[in-house]
Amino acid sequence: MKFASQHLAILGAGRSGLGAALLARQHGAVVTVFDEGDAVKTDKLEAEGFQSVTGQAARDLEVKPGEFQQVIISPGLDEHWPLPKKFTDVGTPLVGETEFAFNLTNMPMAAITGTNGKSTCTELIATLFNGCGMKSLPCGNHGVSLSEVVASGARYDVLALEISSFQLETIRNFRAKASLWLNFAPDHLDRYPNMEAYFAAKARIFENVRTDDVAIVRAGESVSSGKAQRWTFSAYGAEAGYTYNAGKFYYHDQEIGGAAGLKLRGKHNMENVLAALMTGRVFGLQYSSMLHALESYEPPRHRCELVRTLHNREYINDSKATNLHALEACLRSQERPIVLIAGGKDKELDYTPLRAELNGQVRAMVFIGEIAPQLERTFGDLLPCQRATDMTDAVRLATAASQAGDAIILSPGTSSFDMYTGYAQRGEVFRDAVNALK
Repeated sequence: MKFASQHLAILGAGRSGLGAALLARQHGAVVTVFDEGDAVKTDKLEAEGFQSVTGQAARDLEVKPGEFQQVIISPGLDEHWPLPKKFTDVGTPLVGETEFAFNLTNMPMAAITGTNGKSTCTELIATLFNGCGMKSLPCGNHGVSLSEVVASGARYDVLALEISSFQLETIRNFRAKASLWLNFAPDHLDRYPNMEAYFAAKARIFENVRTDDVAIVRAGESVSSGKAQRWTFSAYGAEAGYTYNAGKFYYHDQEIGGAAGLKLRGKHNMENVLAALMTGRVFGLQYSSMLHALESYEPPRHRCELVRTLHNREYINDSKATNLHALEACLRSQERPIVLIAGGKDKELDYTPLRAELNGQVRAMVFIGEIAPQLERTFGDLLPCQRATDMTDAVRLATAASQAGDAIILSPGTSSFDMYTGYAQRGEVFRDAVNALK
């Protein structure tokens, strides 16, 4: 056994930590789990027979040199925080949970990183492989940790591994046959001192790649893909090997299939589809088979979700757009003319930057909620605007303002708490109103 009689410390009592503890024990280690949280639930650890140290006892911990042969850190923890440093300051080697599991398996992987869209792309890739007869699972930063997968003993043909900057911080040997870089945008400045540090952490996905590996990178991204073959994609007209335009997917100007059978909407989602198709090609799959498999994919509720097509009008539920950035992203991703339903709680947001995003593509606007009067004043001079009394009225007014070929989109740009318990309830009310249309 690889860790026979060795004492290993696991930092973090959550899902990743438990998975790492199970995997370490399978390889002969004596395991102790540490977590500084005062309200940490240890029932699962206790049920598995693991010793744990939590709360004040973990914060007061003194680690002796040689007491542990290795410390495994969960991705939610920074290796420079006080608890990990108690171990590294006395010379205990530290490894991240993802790296730990990677070193204990030989299963092929597609690794997906990016600021936005990681989870959707990870799910698409797993759906694609399973639909083409190759056993796959979405995992990593998405639901099941890599340690859990490896500890389970299940065998997969390809793992679709979502991998965050936090997980990439602590890799040493990690690499994947296909490594995906979807995009990069400002985020996580609560974790990193600056954007350069965040970028550097994510860019480590290509650190160990070889010449027979493939880097799948969104066109225009400045990241280096190391020794890997670089394949590029874009749905926004940029020069790329794989592109999307007007409902069709292309490889170097040769059509490889269409999006008509897919339930996803929006150019940003078409980029996720392109990345998934490219991943399948790395593993030898055919475009027609992959697109057929992806027709079974059900997108997450309330995120540019196609609810229904009626009288050649698409009704799209983007209720999760609770800020202006999300609303702008939704508008930029659409290909049809739009009738927009927006508004909700008045969070004292300034919507004037949105005026430049309307761009002639938005045909009319319908407003709901507390902020409706302000929105009417902001946009009323640009295009037809109406206020609705409730969501049913909003759907009715938007439908009346639309034309065949339009998309009627709920993308509020603010929170829902003036009318609903949350964005999910708001989205469900929209769905009900749309499905009630004749």
